[in-house]
Amino acid sequence: MNDHKALILDEVRKYHQDVQTGGEFVPGVTEIWPTGAVHDVEDRVALVEAALDLRVAAGQRARKFESAFARKMKRRKAFLTTSGSSANLLAVSALTSQRLQDMRLRPGDEVITVAAAFPTTVNPILQNGLVPVFVDVELGTYNPTIEAVERAIGPKTKAIMIAHTVGNPFDVVDMARLATEHDLFLIEDNCDAVGALYDGEPTGTFGDLATVSFYPAHHMTMGEGGCVLTSNLVLARIVESLRDWGRDCWCEPGESNTCLKRFDYQMGTLPKGYDHKYIYSHVGYNLKATELQAALGLSQLDKLDDFCATRRRNWRRLREGLDGVPHLLLPEATPRSDPSWYGFVITVDPQAPFGASELVDFLENRKIGTRRLFAGNLIRHPAYADQPYRVVGELTNTDIITTQTFHVGVYPGLTDEMIDYVVSSITEFVRARG
Repeated sequence: MNDHKALILDEVRKYHQDVQTGGEFVPGVTEIWPTGAVHDVEDRVALVEAALDLRVAAGQRARKFESAFARKMKRRKAFLTTSGSSANLLAVSALTSQRLQDMRLRPGDEVITVAAAFPTTVNPILQNGLVPVFVDVELGTYNPTIEAVERAIGPKTKAIMIAHTVGNPFDVVDMARLATEHDLFLIEDNCDAVGALYDGEPTGTFGDLATVSFYPAHHMTMGEGGCVLTSNLVLARIVESLRDWGRDCWCEPGESNTCLKRFDYQMGTLPKGYDHKYIYSHVGYNLKATELQAALGLSQLDKLDDFCATRRRNWRRLREGLDGVPHLLLPEATPRSDPSWYGFVITVDPQAPFGASELVDFLENRKIGTRRLFAGNLIRHPAYADQPYRVVGELTNTDIITTQTFHVGVYPGLTDEMIDYVVSSITEFVRARG
């Protein structure tokens, strides 16, 4: 590092101290956000240093992050993407590749999922001409049971794609076993659950593919960004091709002839020797992240374990503080799991003398931020009115979630004082209404 650059980065550290906005927490005045990113001085320095290097397209930092994150998640390959949503799109699209031959998914094939989901878990199924098959979830864990998924398997079923809801793992060991028994692919949407464990192993390591989001609401952030992970090298090559314009070449940008036979290929009906850097084996996208995002990701990755530990602590403080409050169904960890919580989910008993909307309004008026459990029942939204899908069983709990469920925050930017104010506010509201 030259002296001028070192001087600039030293000034960045001073600037960071100048703009820190801690301040005293004032109940009812200070915003308590339901989600948010936590950045420190090293994050700011990492972004500025990457900007000074003026390598904006994905390069050395992106490759370093992919290697480090794959190791962290115990997967052989990780591919940075523009978002968790595009990671989901790539994961599903990979299963339609002709390279999978008879195993590939074709239009009309079915993928089992849940309607109590964030839209981008389901959207890639539809965007690839596939048919989502919806099953209900349990209240408390907000995940489907193995029995519900097994009942949904039909002759056209080719895959299962489910999220670990709000960081609480579904029964992924038995889900992976079920997928193997029926020759189905399993995609774990791990966007809300980085750091979660099931039977002591990280979520995201049980399926054929897993996806992660680095949006500010999640466990670590790049601002935007996401990742696809797999240990299947065939799927890894397909994901990389689809992410990088659909090209057949695997040279990094700025590199040429990594395979040492750039002008020796004959593919499709192209003439022999056509430049391999411009041969396309998939109808792909450009969904690569940037070097600046990777720089921030590397800095955040160092803090991931601490972030997850704080989320768990905040969740436990809420759970213990609200235990025994009537009319509220509090969240429960799935058996055999150690969740890495995204939020603290509350369902108001449908027989309660108040509704979830009333409680949400009360909290919002006290500057306590809330969020619904994503889409509630996704198929009740106008976007899905004319879309093909199949429902197995009744979506009874999913409909309860639509009207009676919300979550408050557990992210690391919240203090004990804030958490206690959330607890006391909810308790006060419930007691005032009997």
